[in-house]
Amino acid sequence: MYELRAPSPARVRASTDPAPASSPRLLLPWLAAIAVVGVAVQLAFVVPGSGLGWDETVYVSQAGGDTPAAFFSAPRARGISYLVAPVTALTASTTVLRIYLAVLSAGALVGAFQVWRTLVPGRVLVCAGVLFATLWPTLFYGSMAMPNLWCALGALAATGWVARALLRGAGRAELLGAGAAVAVVVLMRPADGAWLALPLLLVTVVRPRMFAALAVGLIAGAAPWIVEAFAHYGGPLTRLHRASEIQGGLGWNLAVDDQAKALEGRTLCRPCAIPWKRPGTTVWWALLPFLAAGGALVARRAGRGTVILLATGTAVSLAVPYLFLIEYAAPRFLLPAYALLSLPVAECLVRLYAWARRAGSPRRTVTGQWRVVALAAVLAAHLAVQIQVTSRVSASSHSTSANFAAVAAALHRNGIRPPCVISGEQAVPIAYYTGCASRQTAGHDGSITPAGLRDAARRVPTAVLVAGGGPRPAYAPSGPPVFLAETRDGGPYSAYLFPPPDSAPVRARPGS
Repeated sequence: MYELRAPSPARVRASTDPAPASSPRLLLPWLAAIAVVGVAVQLAFVVPGSGLGWDETVYVSQAGGDTPAAFFSAPRARGISYLVAPVTALTASTTVLRIYLAVLSAGALVGAFQVWRTLVPGRVLVCAGVLFATLWPTLFYGSMAMPNLWCALGALAATGWVARALLRGAGRAELLGAGAAVAVVVLMRPADGAWLALPLLLVTVVRPRMFAALAVGLIAGAAPWIVEAFAHYGGPLTRLHRASEIQGGLGWNLAVDDQAKALEGRTLCRPCAIPWKRPGTTVWWALLPFLAAGGALVARRAGRGTVILLATGTAVSLAVPYLFLIEYAAPRFLLPAYALLSLPVAECLVRLYAWARRAGSPRRTVTGQWRVVALAAVLAAHLAVQIQVTSRVSASSHSTSANFAAVAAALHRNGIRPPCVISGEQAVPIAYYTGCASRQTAGHDGSITPAGLRDAARRVPTAVLVAGGGPRPAYAPSGPPVFLAETRDGGPYSAYLFPPPDSAPVRARPGS
């Protein structure tokens, strides 16, 4: 039986020394191997046949190319658009973009975990890397033009740099690394950057140099968002208010159950009044707080309590808004928290493995072997579930993008070709696939009036989309709708087409 007792000073020194943490020469290959396997899984399940999703079309359309930029609503930030710009400037291929992002995110994952190499043992880092890299949201979004995984890796790196500064002092590397990592997170998602900076600023308030580095990173990352706020919204406060409206208002909203249900393979659960069909996909999530708490205790006994507690506390801060302050759920929202919680969980699992092996003493060899086998079987089952959900989510995503492509092809056959304008149901992604501008007369993406839409129709081909056999929108042109395509999830798609520009009646000039 393992006896709990305080560690000796010699043991504490050994646990915090980077040398026994597994040689850095061995750690990098292990992390690289994990990243390569993650890329391979993405190339096998996610990338083939994939198209851009709704949010992706918004971000990618801002980065150039032949497609007009979609309306950029108040909550969004331009970090992902900057990230994909080098590729979109060269090619419109979604496959090339996917491979670029998969490889880039794999490299960033290695770099983010490497920041912790002098703080925790290498075996713990390798375990944490495996745990985070094999979660289905990580695998699915690794090649997606979405900001959440980049926020996760930035949060992991920023917290690691701060932890290094707390233990060994803030050198140039720690200052630049922490400031740059916070700036990246804020550039991707300002709200995530604020929730990340909150605990990090609190623990460095008596360390002026690190506090200043974090503050500079926070301001630098938010600069583009702030400039846009003054240019288009009348200031940051007005933009924040509008962003809150679009997100349904920030306040007490218990979304814990929604996040749990979404883990069965829903990329967005809004609203989330749905049946819970696969509760088995949430077993790991239910165990997460207990494993993290156990890992924090293990780390404290080993002399690593400060760094693991910082990781855990920062993860809690990043999770709070998505569990308690918004009324909908998406698994990608919690990726930053998962990245940081992978460290205490890995501490716990490594300790469990060591306990199971020690049970295999000469008198208890069979018992010890069975414990190791049982632990390995549980982890293998967890990985199998993650791969299965990744495959299912990818198939659903491919089906949705195929629907968009089918509707776009039908619009082309009916004369809606660039330059053109599309409004109505799912106008944003379908306009991207068609090569048109998307313009909505109301809602979150409201950017044109009905009169403005009619005026645009006099200059370029214009269509109003209707999905699922819905009624004709009030601003749509009169006449029967044109059937476009039958989709698996959205039902039939039809369009009300404005008269072609060259057949529009010519108004008589005054005095003629």
